[in-house]
Amino acid sequence: MAEFACTPGQTVGPFLDLGLPYPGDSALVDDGHPHAVRLHGTVYDGAGDGVPDALVELWQPDGTGRIPRQAGSLRRNVPTFTGWGRSATDAAGHYGFTTVAPGSASVGRPPFFALTVFARGLLDRLFTRAYLPGGDVSADPLLTSLDAERRASLLCDAESGCRQYRFDIHLQGPRETVFLTYRGGGR
Repeated sequence: MAEFACTPGQTVGPFLDLGLPYPGDSALVDDGHPHAVRLHGTVYDGAGDGVPDALVELWQPDGTGRIPRQAGSLRRNVPTFTGWGRSATDAAGHYGFTTVAPGSASVGRPPFFALTVFARGLLDRLFTRAYLPGGDVSADPLLTSLDAERRASLLCDAESGCRQYRFDIHLQGPRETVFLTYRGGGR
């Protein structure tokens, strides 16, 4: 009987954007949604330059903390919140999403956006979290396991009266964002 193994990771190459963008990819809700917020930031390389060809994916619960489980993430149907989006960075490395602020998916834990980053030179995607400001960091095992400086790399900055959040992603260097590894290689 043949044995199978996972296909090894490889860099994204120069064709990352072929077939990945789709209409409404970064708009999980319309701008006019009563609870719409903007999550945006810049993906930086180790030299502090914006990465112009990165891709950021967002996974999140809705505003009540419910994790959407219906199929159809690639189809934008305004009444159906899918909790998933994709944003390619622009020439300066900026990405952005229009969504709702996530609720806490676990009672007592602070809410966060789960992000996946694909970029040139990476052998596999990177996983991180963007926690909303004001949450109780002492209630989250990941945040309490980090020193204050590393923990700060996972916290969003509120802009425009809590309707806009900034979360910069540093792929390496002294301000490197905390990236997560999941059992089984994250696949």
